Order: sequence, then C-alpha cells, then structure tokens
Amino acid sequence: MAYLFTSESVSEGHPDKISDQISDALIDHFLAFDPNSKVACETMVTTGQVMLAGEVKSSTYLDVQKIARDVINRIGYTKSEYMFEGNSCGVLSAIHEQSSDINQGVDRENPEEQGAGDQGMMFGYATNETENYMPLALDLSHMILRELAELRRENRDITYLRPDSKAQVTIEYSDDNVPQRIEAIVVSTQHDDFDEEEAMLAKIKADIISILVPRVKAKLKPELQKLFTEDIKYHINPTGKFVIGGPHGDTGLTGRKIIVDTYGGKGAHGGGAFSGKDPSKVDRSAAYATRHIAKNMVAAGIADEVLVQVSYAIGVAAPMGVYVNSYGTSKVGLTDGEIARKIEKIFDMRPYAIEQRLKLRNPIYEETAAYGHMGRKNEVVRKQFFSPDGESIILDVELFTWEKLDFVDRIKSEFGL
Repeated sequence: MAYLFTSESVSEGHPDKISDQISDALIDHFLAFDPNSKVACETMVTTGQVMLAGEVKSSTYLDVQKIARDVINRIGYTKSEYMFEGNSCGVLSAIHEQSSDINQGVDRENPEEQGAGDQGMMFGYATNETENYMPLALDLSHMILRELAELRRENRDITYLRPDSKAQVTIEYSDDNVPQRIEAIVVSTQHDDFDEEEAMLAKIKADIISILVPRVKAKLKPELQKLFTEDIKYHINPTGKFVIGGPHGDTGLTGRKIIVDTYGGKGAHGGGAFSGKDPSKVDRSAAYATRHIAKNMVAAGIADEVLVQVSYAIGVAAPMGVYVNSYGTSKVGLTDGEIARKIEKIFDMRPYAIEQRLKLRNPIYEETAAYGHMGRKNEVVRKQFFSPDGESIILDVELFTWEKLDFVDRIKSEFGL
C-alpha cells in the first residue's frame, strides 16, 4: 500500500537559523586567521538582542559584534519595524577560554592521534531517489525556501515578503519506495502588514501557487515536474496573519534545527548539532564523513539507500565502530556487517584523518548554516575576512567537500564491481 512521508525546512531568516549562521560566521573568522582554533559557540536571538556564549582556544581576536551584525544584515533584517535589525540590536558576548580538561583529550603531539572532541554517535544517509542523493521531500522543502528568499531579494514579483519562513512537503511513495506525487505543500511566510486580512491571505496564497511554485518546478527534471499535479493540497499561511516573526516572534538558538540540517527525518540522527563547532567536534566532522561515505556507496551501486553510523569516545582517536544499514537494497551479495568491515578499510575515520580528507580546517561553514548541510553543491569560492586591527585575508576555499563523489572507483574496486 502506498505511504506518505513529510519533511520540512526553515528559511535563513528563521530565528534558529539566524543563530546558526552567526555561530558559523564566527567559526569561519576564527579558522581564517588561525586554522587550529578550537571553538564551540552558541548564539541566542530575541527581540532586539543577540547573545553569544561558548568556549574558544585561538590565537586570533575578533570583533564578534560586527560579525553578528553583518550576518543579520545579509539575511535581511534591516528595518526597525521587524523589531530586530542588524545595525541597532544589542550584541552581548560571553565567550570564554576552552576548558583545559577538554583540550587535553583532543590535542596530541602526533596530530594523527588527535582525540575525538566528544563522545557520541553520528549518522550519514544517502538515497538514489534524487540526483544529489537526498530525500526528495526535504530537497523540495529547501528549494521552495531558497526560491522564496530569491523572490524577497528581487522585490519585484512579490514585494511584501519578510525574512522568516517555513516550508513542508508531503510525498506519496509506492510500496517499492518510488515517489508518485506530491500530496501536500505547506508554506508559512512572514509578510508586511496589509489593510485587509482576507485580501492579504488570498494574495499571498495566489502568489505562492502561481509565482513561487512554478519557479521551483522549472528547476526540476521532467520526471520530478510530473509530481506537481492539480491535486496538491496547499496550506499557505494556514494560521492567517504572519507579520510578527523572526527573533521578535520567537527566540532563536543555535542547534535547534538538526533534522532540517540533515535528512528531514529519513535515516537517523545522533542528536548532536553542527553549527558553532570547529571540526575537532565529531558531532560535525563525523556527520559530514558518514554522509560522504553513504553518498559514495550509493553512487557506486552498493545499494539504493544507505545509512552509516560511527561512534566515538571523547579523547580517543579510533572510532568505537562503524555500522551500515542498506535497508534490504544491497546489490553486492554481502551482509550489512560485511559491508561495514570493507568500508572501515577504505575510510580512515579518526578525527584528524577526516579533517584532512574533507579539508575541514578551512572557513567553509557559514554557507552550511541555512538550507541544509547535506546535498549541497561542491564548489570553490573566494572569501574575504577582516580582523579588528584592519588585517584582511582572502582565501579560495572548497565548500561541501563531503558531497564529492571521489571514492566511487575505490569502493567499486573493493567490492569487485
């Protein structure tokens, strides 16, 4: 019998995502000037206020207030009527030195023996139902909000949009797990005030269905465009008026959107957030590494769908173990346990090895902090950073290295494909 599966995304202007982006902008600035920085930075945003807290071990000094304000302005909180505006909000920093007790478990004389920055388990997932090996419902939810943000910045076809928004997509699957159609699309977007609420709701719903959705659909392959039928149930701003939003409407915290950040509820999640953490924290680096493994496995034809788990003890370099679940879709005539043993031979999962393989000591993280950390485009970009003393640095950095299909041939060779 067919079944339904739903995933959601939130925009860059969502309070929790503002927090994530500020935390990751701080990470990038620390790494730009001192690649060996150890950082765990949390951000809270509320009406007119930003609070920064966390632990740092670094040789550089940053103007954290300016960095936070630049992020807020880039997102689009630039008007006083939003009750949260980049140039005027208060920014309080309570960042302090990293605990020496934690640091002694991470740093080693031999960098290869660098210990894991924390205990825990991390998961990576991939499926062949989309070109980027991501679950379709989440991929479409991200696309809807990225396109909505483009419309907001263009300020042409839709002129009333504000930065805060959420989207949700429900897909109907066949028994053999093939997407059949879109059952429902939910979009809630913050907007300017209207004189008449009934006219406002009608206008927003019409614009989302007739302007936003066709723009999203046009970017998809024909086989996915067919999923957009006349029977889609649309819920556009279903609670009605959404003028009060962003940090004025809801306090935001770093690390509260971990399912949006990963696989939209498909696969699994170990519970650790990513943003605000340097790559010595395996919550982040190992989650990227397991995604890299899972994606390359599916691309190599090992299985149609793969979940990879790795786990660590704090201060210990070697992982406790690697687990693989192919959901019965394996093509190689091996048990999942046998597949896991082969994967352990191919991928060195010690924290330092992950950092080197995926180039994680570079300032690549602000781009991850909205619209998902997985399924993104691997590309090289040029970034510039400024220090409080006037020093600037320009770096060419490679984004989303964990999305590269650079281990496919090696996996095929190991599995005799």
